[in-house]
Amino acid sequence: MQITNNLNKDIIEAPDWFHKAIQDKPEDKILADPLGNVSYSKWVSKNTNQNLIILIHGTGAHKKWWDPIAPQLKDVGNIIAIDLPGMGCSDFREKYRIKDFGECVISIIKKEISDHNIKKVCIIGHSLGGHVAGYVASERKDLITDLVIIDTFIRPPGYDPSQHKGGPLRMIKYYPDKETILNRFRLMPKQECQNDWYVRYIAEHSIKKTKNGWRWRFDDVLFTSLERLFDYKFSFTCPALFVHGSESLLTNGHILENIKNTYSDIMDFFEVLEAYHHVPLDKPIEIVKIIKERFD
Repeated sequence: MQITNNLNKDIIEAPDWFHKAIQDKPEDKILADPLGNVSYSKWVSKNTNQNLIILIHGTGAHKKWWDPIAPQLKDVGNIIAIDLPGMGCSDFREKYRIKDFGECVISIIKKEISDHNIKKVCIIGHSLGGHVAGYVASERKDLITDLVIIDTFIRPPGYDPSQHKGGPLRMIKYYPDKETILNRFRLMPKQECQNDWYVRYIAEHSIKKTKNGWRWRFDDVLFTSLERLFDYKFSFTCPALFVHGSESLLTNGHILENIKNTYSDIMDFFEVLEAYHHVPLDKPIEIVKIIKERFD
């Protein structure tokens, strides 16, 4: 795809369902938090308010990664997509911890339960979002009734945190114009994606203009300072499904084997063929189907 400044022109070849979905605009909401406000979007169900679906993105991503998927779930419940702290439109923070991310998600869920007669809460996380979702489902078994983790690299028991190298501190990089930064957008880890219109859409919402130029919508400190869930084992008791791409670099071979050995007693596994790490981008219709089946 030749990328220009014109999003509508660049994605003109996208399928009808995609255009229909991104035109279904959600309500933009804010969770006030003393550590930094959290931005999220909400799509209201056309049928029932008794089911709630929570969508959580991966590292360096944002809530709008779910825009093409969330509206297709409105027939089964209300949907919320969250900008994790330090990403998207949420505030930057002095420190980043997955446990704090989880507390933000819990606060949003509790508010929804208080405001509506919620009977079922399904929490779905991709990559880093899977860690957050698994943590929330483990810590608040009273709130979560269903869990879907998508292609999350879950480290094996006994993993030595000292082996996890965050790399050198990322310096904030500014780009002179919109077209330049859009052409620098890459999926990480690097992978092919046949749905280039989907990638172009999320790239559009991954950038912002500042007085110093164009930059990415995430705090660069995240990549070196995030406190992960080392020495933590998920203990959720709700029905759970681990979805992984057949071509993923993060959940293949011994990595997937370790995850299955550790969690096959509390979680089912499903492989999406011809999908890499970013399964929702590679196979969005399949992801919609998988989520809807959780409500059958």
